[in-house]
Amino acid sequence: MEGAPLFSFGVIADIQYADAEDGYDFWGCRRRYYRHSLRLLRAAVEAWAAEQPPPAFVLQLGDTIDGVNARRGAAESALERVLAALRRLPAPVHHVWGNHELYNFSRERLARSGLNSRPASAAGAAGDCQAYHFSPAPRFRFVVLDAYDLSVLGRDAAAPRHRQALRLLKEKNPNENLNSPAGLKEPQFVEFNGGFSQDQLDWFNEVLKTSDENQEKVVVMGHLPIHPDSSDRVCLAWNYEDALSVIHAHQCVVCFLAGHLHDGGYCVDSHGVHHLTLEGVIETPPESNAFGTIYVYDDKMILKGRGRISDRVMYY
Repeated sequence: MEGAPLFSFGVIADIQYADAEDGYDFWGCRRRYYRHSLRLLRAAVEAWAAEQPPPAFVLQLGDTIDGVNARRGAAESALERVLAALRRLPAPVHHVWGNHELYNFSRERLARSGLNSRPASAAGAAGDCQAYHFSPAPRFRFVVLDAYDLSVLGRDAAAPRHRQALRLLKEKNPNENLNSPAGLKEPQFVEFNGGFSQDQLDWFNEVLKTSDENQEKVVVMGHLPIHPDSSDRVCLAWNYEDALSVIHAHQCVVCFLAGHLHDGGYCVDSHGVHHLTLEGVIETPPESNAFGTIYVYDDKMILKGRGRISDRVMYY
């Protein structure tokens, strides 16, 4: 008989809500259920609120609203509907920013929105980077990474970080359409992805060094997957190998959680780190769902998935 968990937390990714008729993905072949995604989110919130005890917090892994909202002038109202659904939770929500947030809003606007979950007291990375960490229980730490810190999305074209990202992207991707991975040796170098600045990686390294010293177990979250076996190669962070090498230089990381790839993915890497990429709500048929609760124990985490998300036991 399993003892009581130390705590639990909810996970959900790629809601991509829009008040619009169903559409299709970037490639024109995968159905997207824009309106139903909000209904599925509300169902997830109800299920979490009914759990005893309810989750201590929820991790929202990015892409809360779809890019179609920007073209329709509906970004603010769509975001408010999603945030209103999440406010019904009896627990805080930690948000990462994905490409669809940045199609709708500048980073500056997001920093002033309900999607800025970085607590005022939380130690975070420098500048406008949205990386921070928090400890929900003794010996456990969660690190929120900003996978679009280095990106052409969300910043003014004249900003140094935008120019740096565009230079890197064009070096790696000679295609006229920068969202096309056609013929690329490193197919993750497309405009809808991003990466981690050296400043953020240095900060991340210091956080993990402290967690090693304090013998903490660390869960890391970001919108973009960082392991090729938990994703297709197109959906990886630009410099995923740099993030992996920081993690592998330490003993403390047990799991990396991501969204972005709507089919989901999973692997255990060579260092025993679990890489869990969650299935996206947006491509989930109305009669199903895509969310889960993770129950945390001293020696493992148990994912209880709903709908498209499978149950899983992840031993440290």
